[in-house]
Amino acid sequence: MMNALCCRNLNAGSVLRSIFVSLVALASVVVVASAAASATGRLPADSVYQLDVPLTDQNGGAFRFAERRGTPVLVTMFFANCQFVCPRIFAALKATEAKLTPAERARLRAVAVTFDPERDDTAALKGIVEEHHLDGARNSVARTDARNVRKLAAALGIQYRALPSGDFNHTSALILLDVDGRIVGKTGTLGEADPVFVKLVKKTLAASATPIKQTLKN
Repeated sequence: MMNALCCRNLNAGSVLRSIFVSLVALASVVVVASAAASATGRLPADSVYQLDVPLTDQNGGAFRFAERRGTPVLVTMFFANCQFVCPRIFAALKATEAKLTPAERARLRAVAVTFDPERDDTAALKGIVEEHHLDGARNSVARTDARNVRKLAAALGIQYRALPSGDFNHTSALILLDVDGRIVGKTGTLGEADPVFVKLVKKTLAASATPIKQTLKN
């Protein structure tokens, strides 16, 4: 009698455990689906991706700025003939990435757009990648037409002015976008990593959908 009761309790416990596991798995699927919907549904009104700027990268590949949706992105603007400020922007970008773990870096993208599309052709963009030893698999150095340069700079809060010499006066910033293209924060620190900005990047990466997907696999 005792053995029969134990067996019935054991079977009931197994059933409850199976139901619990199924509910947890279902909840995880719902959370991931919700995150995916956020990255594919209607863009927030304050998203930079509302511009949907067409770009060409250092390899001659065409893409839309909005295609970077779904992962946090570092954005900046530059011009290839810049000898002083712009190299320090790229140094700050690399220093920021160096403060991240390999897993964090794998989830982060960067897009640098030139102010000078007339002179900065694909070869010039590729030269920037090589000169600053950028990870071309994650980082895009890109160009667009002059009209979209103005639109993008305005959306990012970057001011610039062409000079008679062919150079540009411009504000310098490294800007962090969330998965939906909203500006989370920015830094004007050049040449090195800004500790406060690095913490913000890490926090934004942690809040992204990727860790949820990894939990589901486990």
